[in-house]
Amino acid sequence: MSAPPSAPVLPPETGEWDGVTLVDQLLAEQQRLTAVERFAQKHARTDFPVQSRYYRDLVPLDRPAPGQQYAFEVDLDSCSSCKACVSACHSLNGLEENETWREVGFVIGKAPGVVLQQAVTTACHHCVEPGCLQGCPVAAYDKDPVTGIVRHLDDQCIGCQYCTMKCPYDVPKYSERLGIVRKCDMCHGRLAAGEAPACVQACPHEAIRISVVSVPAVRAEAGAGARLVPGAFDSGYTVPTTRYRSRRGALDGAQPADSHRLHLEPAHGPLMVMLVLTQGSAGMLAFLAAADAAAPRLTARAEFPVLVGALAVLLLGLAASTLHLGRPLGAWRFFLGLRTSWMSREILAFGLLAAAAAGATAAAGLAPASPLARAAVVAAALLGAAAVFTSVMIYVDTRRALWRLGPTLRRFFGTFTSVGLLAAGLVGFWFGAPPPAAAGPLLRGLAVASLALAAAIHGGELLGWRRALRDPANPAHASAVVVRRHLRGLSRARVAVGGVSALLMVVSLGTAGGPAAAWLAGALLGTLVGAVLERYVFFTAVVAYRMPGGV
Repeated sequence: MSAPPSAPVLPPETGEWDGVTLVDQLLAEQQRLTAVERFAQKHARTDFPVQSRYYRDLVPLDRPAPGQQYAFEVDLDSCSSCKACVSACHSLNGLEENETWREVGFVIGKAPGVVLQQAVTTACHHCVEPGCLQGCPVAAYDKDPVTGIVRHLDDQCIGCQYCTMKCPYDVPKYSERLGIVRKCDMCHGRLAAGEAPACVQACPHEAIRISVVSVPAVRAEAGAGARLVPGAFDSGYTVPTTRYRSRRGALDGAQPADSHRLHLEPAHGPLMVMLVLTQGSAGMLAFLAAADAAAPRLTARAEFPVLVGALAVLLLGLAASTLHLGRPLGAWRFFLGLRTSWMSREILAFGLLAAAAAGATAAAGLAPASPLARAAVVAAALLGAAAVFTSVMIYVDTRRALWRLGPTLRRFFGTFTSVGLLAAGLVGFWFGAPPPAAAGPLLRGLAVASLALAAAIHGGELLGWRRALRDPANPAHASAVVVRRHLRGLSRARVAVGGVSALLMVVSLGTAGGPAAAWLAGALLGTLVGAVLERYVFFTAVVAYRMPGGV
């Protein structure tokens, strides 16, 4: 026990007698308290939750200051992979049977005389620049300006699932039953009441805690190809704030325990149909605009039927896209994400394209081959190309290797050109009825152009897969392995469909008029089937990024 307030004490840090105040004495006494005495003081207090004595030291006492935010901090050396954190998160947040907001994986490594198996517990990293927030078209995410916690606003979500593609850590989870996405919010309600999140409370080894981090420091650490743990995505993309600590250093040489597991991703059937139809429609408009400029007399009677066909295909594709949404009635709020989301821009672009195509169709119906109608066609064609580009950027912006800019441009504008060319030419021939003298050369030229384009696109893609399969350093290598393991039969079917389409085009070269159109119609059907199969590969063969070691 310390001396009475009036008596001088010997401050332990100076070793000299001096007169001190009561406050000085109490502070000095606190520094000399043992762990048992500190525990007794906390146990005597009744203004905290009963369990707080177990986790109080694992959450910060003060809210973050400007330039700071909350973050998970994980002591890897203390994690035993018991998954108590997973169970507690699932139970206390009322998740569905197969829904998980926190997961446990493993990284493994090998060095001379040492074999490493390290458990890694992971949840939302509450990034400084969240990919989910930036990609959401309806502003269904919010980053708290004080705590930095990234929350999902369930009532705002339309279930487009774009955030699941944008997040490189597989954090947002889609609920088929609810039609929305949900994710970890660091149990912000508990934190606001001075209580620890479920995972922090449940860990028997105190491996998880909440800390306050400096945002500028986190940004600095995320540079130069830094990763949270081996196998995680480049931290420079979203600047995650979770801190993994280990006395064994940076786990050099380790790799995800699941690195050999390559499986198919969801096919997103409505998106497959939407992409093929909208790109084909935009291609029809572009082909019509080019034909109007090159041979206005030949295309005068075909202008209106081609525009009607392009508009119908476009509307069918947009209708198919709504089947992908969990809550399609909320899609009108797309304008909320225009500043950051390519999906918002795509919705706007195709909305404008539909209006422009309808206007061009009306103009062509009221004043065929007039300057106004042709100007409207050109405007619609330009909008169509811009809309297809926004579709390209939706996938490029996810940073997935298979969805890089060059290959995605070739795939999408290949469909734009091949389907648009055949569809516009055939619709124009059937309903526009060009002069008999021009019909033969027109259809033969169309067949030659389509055949050359299909050969270039499909042949280039097959060569690309072969190169990627042989080169492990190729960004598309893992996707090429997926195609070989899981999509070999589909790839052969696609080659067969392409061969039949090419054969029909060749047969059409030896005929003229109606028979040639019939052969090319079969080729168009084969081209559409091939495009849908290509989209299936596009979605299922992509390697989605996630934290390492999971299922």
